[in-house]
Amino acid sequence: MVDEVRRAYGALAGRYVGLFGRTSAMHPDDLALIDRHLGGCSGSVLDAGCGPGHVTAHLRRRGVDATGVDLTPELLDHARAADPQGRYVRASIDRLPAADGSLDGAVAWYSLIHLPPNALAPALAELRRVLRLGGTLVVGFFDGPVVGPFDHKVTEAWSWPADELADRLAAAGFAETERRQRAEEADPFVRAHGALVATAV
Repeated sequence: MVDEVRRAYGALAGRYVGLFGRTSAMHPDDLALIDRHLGGCSGSVLDAGCGPGHVTAHLRRRGVDATGVDLTPELLDHARAADPQGRYVRASIDRLPAADGSLDGAVAWYSLIHLPPNALAPALAELRRVLRLGGTLVVGFFDGPVVGPFDHKVTEAWSWPADELADRLAAAGFAETERRQRAEEADPFVRAHGALVATAV
C-alpha cells in the first residue's frame, strides 16, 4: 500500500502541485481551522503527509516550528525548493521521525485518506505517540455516510463518517474538541469534506 501510494503521487507530482500545492487552493475555512489550532503553537508541529509542503510553509510563516513529512520524493523536492529554510523529511505516517511526546501539534490534512480501515489504527497510534499530553491533532478527510473506498484521482481513497472517525480517534487516545463538515458541491469532482480537531489525552 505504501509503495503504491508513493508511486501514484510521484507519477502525478507535477499536476498535483499545480492543482493543490498552495494555500490559495485551500478553502479559507480550512486554513482558518488550521491556524486557529496550530498557528499559535510554541512547540514543534508535524505536518504528517505534507505533500508539496504548502501547509508546513504556511505554519512556518506564522512562526511555528513546523516540519513536513511525506512518502513521495517528488513532492518533497517541490517543498524544499519552495521553502528552502524548511525541514522536509521522507518518512511514513506509521513511522514518524519524532520522539515520544515531543510535539505540541500535528496536522494530517487528507493524508490518512489512502489508509484502509485496518491500517488506520496504527497511524493514529503513531500520531498519539509523538504528541505530548494535551497536544493538538487536526485531521482533514473525505466525509461520507459509510466507511468505504472510492476511485480517487491519484489512487484508491476512503471516506469516513465523522462519528466513526471520531470514535477511531478516541480509541487511539484523543478527545474531539472541534468538528467541521462541508457538503458535497455541485462539481462532481468535489466530495463532501470533514475536519476533526482532537486533543491527546
